[in-house]
Amino acid sequence: MSIKYDKAFKIQTVQMIQEEGKAVAQVARELGISANTLFRWLAEYKQDGGEAFLGKGHLKTEDQVTRELQKRIRDLEQENDILKKAMHYFAKDRH
Repeated sequence: MSIKYDKAFKIQTVQMIQEEGKAVAQVARELGISANTLFRWLAEYKQDGGEAFLGKGHLKTEDQVTRELQKRIRDLEQENDILKKAMHYFAKDRH
């Protein structure tokens, strides 16, 4: 079973390493966390900043925007298909 650390703890730990200049190995020993985990947290924080460590089911802003745009495209494609079918239906009635 792995221990789950919350976002605040991860950010505080990363900042301790970055701002206080503590070695990853030292912080890992002090907190009882593997150094590999801390390196992963550092990389994620450097890449995503305040949007790091969102947890399961949460998306970064850009991923949320992408998901919403993909949904909008699907909706518009469905509407377009319905309008095409309606157009063909009414075009048949005119002949």
